[in-house]
Amino acid sequence: MRLRTGLAGVAMAFVPLSAAFAQAAPAPTPDPAVLLQRLEEAENRIKVLERKLENQKDDATAAAASAPQVRAGGTRYSIGSADGSSFVRLRGVLQADGRHFEGDGSPATSNTWLLRSVRPILEGTLNNIYDFRITPDFAQGKTVLQDAYVTARFQPWAAVTVGKFKQQVGLERMVGDADTRFPERGFPTSLVPNRDLGVQIGGDVAGGVFTYSVAYTNGVNDGGSSDANATPDIENDAKGDVNARVFFQPFLNSDNFALRGLGFGIGGTYVDSTGSGTNTLLTSYRTPGQATFFSYRANTATTGNNATFADGERLRYSPQFYYYYGSIGVLGEYAVVSQEVTRVNGAVTRSDKLDNKAWQLQLAWLLTGEEETFRSPTPGTNYQPGKPGYGAWELVARVHQLTIDPDAFIDGANSYANPTTAAQKATAAALGINWYLNQNLKWFFGYEQTRFDGGGATGDRPDEKAYLARVGLQF
Repeated sequence: MRLRTGLAGVAMAFVPLSAAFAQAAPAPTPDPAVLLQRLEEAENRIKVLERKLENQKDDATAAAASAPQVRAGGTRYSIGSADGSSFVRLRGVLQADGRHFEGDGSPATSNTWLLRSVRPILEGTLNNIYDFRITPDFAQGKTVLQDAYVTARFQPWAAVTVGKFKQQVGLERMVGDADTRFPERGFPTSLVPNRDLGVQIGGDVAGGVFTYSVAYTNGVNDGGSSDANATPDIENDAKGDVNARVFFQPFLNSDNFALRGLGFGIGGTYVDSTGSGTNTLLTSYRTPGQATFFSYRANTATTGNNATFADGERLRYSPQFYYYYGSIGVLGEYAVVSQEVTRVNGAVTRSDKLDNKAWQLQLAWLLTGEEETFRSPTPGTNYQPGKPGYGAWELVARVHQLTIDPDAFIDGANSYANPTTAAQKATAAALGINWYLNQNLKWFFGYEQTRFDGGGATGDRPDEKAYLARVGLQF
């Protein structure tokens, strides 16, 4: 009995051992044809995956090539076509000014803060040929369309502009509104046109060595824009102005860096205009503090239509120059407006040609060593509180003068201007400092004093003594 039980146990122990030996036995050799078929199938699947990856890459490349380019930076916010031939750019200028006057030359109400410019700018290019700009201005409690034009750049020397645009006559007038060294422009700019509606052809020759422009416009008063006309969107005297300017930078591409920054030229306008006692086509002139110091006689209630008015040829011309080298910059210009006028005062009719003249000289010195240019400098370092860098600091100075033709004041009550209220000459000197915190933000602090010849009830008008400040933002 015990023997039988032991044999059964031994038999039971051999069963798993037999299974183990059976599992450990070598597998049968695979068929080579089957392995080759499986290998070919794997290669085909890999090829399909490679083609899919290539197609996806091509699709991504095509999508990137056709996707619009979106750019955002300190001075550029734009969206454009993938090839860069067309784009729209958003820019802006915001200027807040402070004015404080000392002495008896200005009333206490002249002390003020104001928004001098609030200009969102939409500009761009279409098909790499057609440039456009639209610039409204919401400052000083009113809305004005400053720019609205299209320029077709057919050749570097042949660009045609149509719409409302800045007239290329005065040199300082052509400085961008955010790039001026002082809050208000000098006296020569008071004699040349600002923005007007019309058509212009101009361009660059030899890479900018010579530039020119010729325009036919509706016509504006001295220093003014078409929005100030009695009829802003049509010719104000039924005879349009012809404007022209030439400018030379003979050493622009020279190896002599000391001469590269030299430029000089002349601009001018001509029209044979006829105004009236109700639409004189004449203007007033302002100080740097924006106080009127000269104006022609206006209509009086007792005498009727006896204002001085433009009556004949008006010729403006302005020779000009600038020079920039290293951290030093100089800008100078001279302007003359020769205007035929008439005044009817009762039984007396007088006509004459008056020559009003202005000049200015500006100096700029970047104390922090950056390079001076016609436009605002680029700071070598930006100012950020708690970090290295102080921005760019610029010391500026200028002297400028505007002289009215003495013939405007002769013949007593029949004169073209009242010598007891209108000054014959204004001479101003200014000193200021610009702090460019970065490419977008600029602060100005300065002092300007203006002396007058005449313009007072018993002699000279009191001096204007103005402390001027500006915070300017641009992008």
